[in-house]
Amino acid sequence: MRPVVLFTDFGFEGPYVGQLRLAVHRIAPDVPVFDLMHDAPVYSPAAAGWMLAALTERLPDDAVICAVIDPGVGTDRNPVIVQVGQRLFVGPDNGLLDGVAADQPTARWWRLDWTPTRMSASFHGRDLFAPTAARLAVGDWPDHSPCSPAACRGAPNRAQVIYADAFGNAWTGLRQLEPGLALVAGQCRFEPANTFGERPVGHCLWYVNSNGFVELAVNQGSAMETAGLTLGAPVQVVRA
Repeated sequence: MRPVVLFTDFGFEGPYVGQLRLAVHRIAPDVPVFDLMHDAPVYSPAAAGWMLAALTERLPDDAVICAVIDPGVGTDRNPVIVQVGQRLFVGPDNGLLDGVAADQPTARWWRLDWTPTRMSASFHGRDLFAPTAARLAVGDWPDHSPCSPAACRGAPNRAQVIYADAFGNAWTGLRQLEPGLALVAGQCRFEPANTFGERPVGHCLWYVNSNGFVELAVNQGSAMETAGLTLGAPVQVVRA
């Protein structure tokens, strides 16, 4: 029996996360279900995929991850299962799972050929992906066939704001940056630091956060508000 981990852009408001959990429980009542994240970058599979790849590093080796950022739900994009090491990922083939399979020569892809008896046009997370994750967790593989990921979608620009936490800190898609560089985003210039306390209260800084992303912050303030940032805002790298 494997644990099931949920990763979505649904938010905790409304019935959606609860319905996902219930869909797993209906098939595999003894399987533990964990909420990794439900405020992943909305409508942005590539950005969410960068976060998923980083957060996966701390998940159990045998986890089944049900990942749903699916703005194209109901269209002709394929539902897929991806195996990386012992972990299994279930979700749409829209760029979301590209990050976890990148640089993994042993990654395997399958198209999910099983269709449940009842499936809505707009909630495949509940009706298809969560039940599939539950079945995989107990070793009951639904119908599937080998496939390759969708045709190259291009490499999205990582130099942008991909997520804002409750403190107003802005995660960028960058994971590698020389310490001697500064970042310009919105109305602010962010200087390098190892942590918040290295800069005076109210000053803008960037640092590598606990999940390995370059993060824009304001000591005891909100980078999103101070700099006037929104998700997708570009980030420029300059000399400090």
